[in-house]
Amino acid sequence: MEKIIGRDKEQGIFSKILESAEPELVAVYGRRRVGKTFLIRNVFEKQIAFEFSGIHNASLELQLENFGGAMSKVAGLPLAKPGTWLQAFNMLTDYLTPVIKKGRQIIFFDEFPWINTPRSGFMQAFENFWNTWASRQPNLVVVICGSAAAWMIQKVINNRGGLHNRVTRKIRLLPFTLAETAAFLRERKINLDQYQLLQLYMVMGGIPQYLKEVETGESAIQVIDRTCFTKDGLLFEEFKNLFLSVFDDATYHMEVIRALAKKGVGLTRNGIIEASKLSSGGGTTQILEELTESGFITPYIPFDRTSKDSIYKLTDEYSHFYVKFIENSKFAGPGTWSRFTAGTSWKSWSGTAFESVCMKHGLQLKRSLGIESVHTEISMWRYRPQTGEQGAQIDLLIDRQDQCINVCEIKFSIDEYEISKKYANELENKLKVFRGNTKTRKTLFLTMVTTYGVKNLLNCPGLVQKEIKMDALFK
Repeated sequence: MEKIIGRDKEQGIFSKILESAEPELVAVYGRRRVGKTFLIRNVFEKQIAFEFSGIHNASLELQLENFGGAMSKVAGLPLAKPGTWLQAFNMLTDYLTPVIKKGRQIIFFDEFPWINTPRSGFMQAFENFWNTWASRQPNLVVVICGSAAAWMIQKVINNRGGLHNRVTRKIRLLPFTLAETAAFLRERKINLDQYQLLQLYMVMGGIPQYLKEVETGESAIQVIDRTCFTKDGLLFEEFKNLFLSVFDDATYHMEVIRALAKKGVGLTRNGIIEASKLSSGGGTTQILEELTESGFITPYIPFDRTSKDSIYKLTDEYSHFYVKFIENSKFAGPGTWSRFTAGTSWKSWSGTAFESVCMKHGLQLKRSLGIESVHTEISMWRYRPQTGEQGAQIDLLIDRQDQCINVCEIKFSIDEYEISKKYANELENKLKVFRGNTKTRKTLFLTMVTTYGVKNLLNCPGLVQKEIKMDALFK
């Protein structure tokens, strides 16, 4: 078994599943290439009695042929291809009946949504298999897994038919944190400092399959050049493959991603409709829900507002990077990323990307502030001024139950960040506008979140109350 990095919570759930004396129907979902299959195979390596994976865009005939092949493999003799899914599950039941008498057994259906081809009868047959036989076998665990997270939630977890309330455990596998990314690469003998790791994370996110592309002795710039700007690079054309494998019709999903990639501050639902030329009906709601459940975008409720005022932000690092630099790039080959890093587009992107990384690491920010045990709500805030007024935008707010708010300013820099006199005045104004418009009575702590810290804090005494450097994000 390969060493599993991180995933402590998920491994704990899997251990309980193995120790349980009851039948289990486990749904595992998460973004493509996040490591779902690897985790399941490695945790349950000794207990998997049968494994079957759906084929993307395959016909019913091909899916059944694939199933017959998988059955023949575990049975150790050639078996006839089943004619229907009911026949297929009858074959599986016959095979499993004597096997589960020996102890706890796992059957694993990978890429479960792909198996359910139109008018195939697969879901009805699976429901029948679980309800009439599998759910009565104390030694049996059925694990179903899929990258189409929204489909898994709608059709399995929230199923209103034969699988209603049948799922015993659900696991949404998220990308690695920065700390897990560092540990993953260390295990692969990759030695990079935190700044190099942060650059990779801002492009690849914590996606294990992408991180496997990093080779020993390469800098972050070299890795990004090779994987993103050469035709054979994994990430050069990953964007379309990624979305087409997750959504049946991904055209509008990709348009929403492109619209949000152009707006680092995020967009409201109406803003997305206008930018993506979508309708205002339920179709848009479904697209936003599917992108959210799949981890590509995240809705944030602005401070002192309700969910209907949510701001959607693009939080998939690779998608943001692809739209910004790869999709319409005139350049390719060695040196491309170095060329970009010398331009203004890199500066605006790096600021937005670092901000997104920080928002994903809210727990680490709380630890650094010493408020891990305090209940908090993370949000953002912006005020569009009326005539004659001053506006303001706050990157990140940590609203605390102890009557304090950390007003976070997030700045990505290749060195220590220097607060100019002009910027200090902007910060003071930001606090003033925020308090004046929200009428909050809580204590405001201006908090600088930077890569290497602030160079001249002593030049503006009393302004910045807290400082967090990037090393805190790795803890």
